[in-house]
Amino acid sequence: MTITLYDTKARKKRPFVPLDAKNVRMYVCGPTVYDRAHLGNARPVVVFDVLYRLLRHTFGEAHVTYVRNFTDIDDKINARATESGRNIGEITAETTQWYLEDMAAIGALAPNQMPRATAYVGQMKEMIARLIAAGHAYEAEGHVLFAVDSWRAHYGKLSGRSVDDMIAGARVEVAPYKQNPMDFVLWKPSTDDLPGWDSPWGRGRPGWHIECSAMARALLGETFDIHGGGLDLQFPHHENEIAQSCAANHTDEMARYWLHNEMLQVEGKKMSKSLGNFFTVRDLLDKGVPGEVIRFVFLQTHYRKPMDWTEKKRAEAEKRLAGWYRKTDGVKSGVVPSRIEYLLGDDLNTAAVLDEMVRLSPAPLRAAMDLLGFPSGNEVDWVRTIAVDLTGTSASGSQGLYSRELSPYLLRWQELRNAKDFKNADKIKQQLEQAGLKLKIGTEGPHAEVLSEFDITALKEIKL
Repeated sequence: MTITLYDTKARKKRPFVPLDAKNVRMYVCGPTVYDRAHLGNARPVVVFDVLYRLLRHTFGEAHVTYVRNFTDIDDKINARATESGRNIGEITAETTQWYLEDMAAIGALAPNQMPRATAYVGQMKEMIARLIAAGHAYEAEGHVLFAVDSWRAHYGKLSGRSVDDMIAGARVEVAPYKQNPMDFVLWKPSTDDLPGWDSPWGRGRPGWHIECSAMARALLGETFDIHGGGLDLQFPHHENEIAQSCAANHTDEMARYWLHNEMLQVEGKKMSKSLGNFFTVRDLLDKGVPGEVIRFVFLQTHYRKPMDWTEKKRAEAEKRLAGWYRKTDGVKSGVVPSRIEYLLGDDLNTAAVLDEMVRLSPAPLRAAMDLLGFPSGNEVDWVRTIAVDLTGTSASGSQGLYSRELSPYLLRWQELRNAKDFKNADKIKQQLEQAGLKLKIGTEGPHAEVLSEFDITALKEIKL
């Protein structure tokens, strides 16, 4: 199949042709581990998890390497340790585990490599030394900085701006030891109370940008296929990565394709603690929002468009996904339809894929769900409790109470129909109708209309 990806640097969609089809390599910037991942942090995880699955589907699982790092050297981590009085290592170990658990809950596969910055400080110091030797970096007052003027002809090609425009519009740290306001830190001094490593430039710690350059080079080589992350990383982080990596490695490019996902909003507004609409992935999970539903909502919007999380979208996603689980219950996965492959290969058009999946029969639907990262129904407990689409009301005016009680009966009815045991399926249907339900099969599985004379106690007489 053909994969076409929008390359931020080229500013257009390009056919994806890996450097080596037997060794496809992708690096995605991971989290700074000092707290729970908020909802916006999860969007790039889902986006690049889908790309990872597509690459594995196309080139074979054994031929794709996905690296996503953990930044465990950072001023935010240091501040959290000071505030809490806890050890930095303890904080990063705890928050790293939180991240892994929460991302697994929304269906993300574990990358092949998940390096921690603290394990690659030696490689960072080596890269910094090469940059100094090549005239691309300089020492100043205990710092080492990248000299942007030494890379001026190339700097800004990812973000599409000149150095002069960046200086005029950027918020950069003003420091007397900088030769150019745009020069960025590769190494900075550490006080005794902060993490630090011995180096030729004194005890200190690496800057943020050098971390990814060193880890990507160590694990994927000097040039690899895809580098991804949120749009907020395009400048300065990814721009700086390109500069220091190409200057240190003497290469024309760091990655051949650059992909960036747009940002996330909540109910039409930027997520903010001051607006009261800030929440983490764990907050949603603890409130009973299934991880599969979170994933579904993300995939309803193309990754290069801003995504708006709303309660309406969550409810609609839960209903449609539950219907798909009913429809594919007990069904073996078939072959992924070529139309699904085409749409997903067209720059990860997941929104169009979901629309197309509505029209699929059970076996190809299950195959498409597998490709998008939705687990099988027997792995999803919540479906067994809310998978009934109830319409109408009982004599008491209540309908929501019946979801949990009715699910097993409708699911059993569907199981028997799938097994072509129509005799026993009709028997259950007759008993449910005698209890006051009107059964019907929709495009997304069985539904029950609750009639006014519905008697929930009659369910106890039905043997499954």
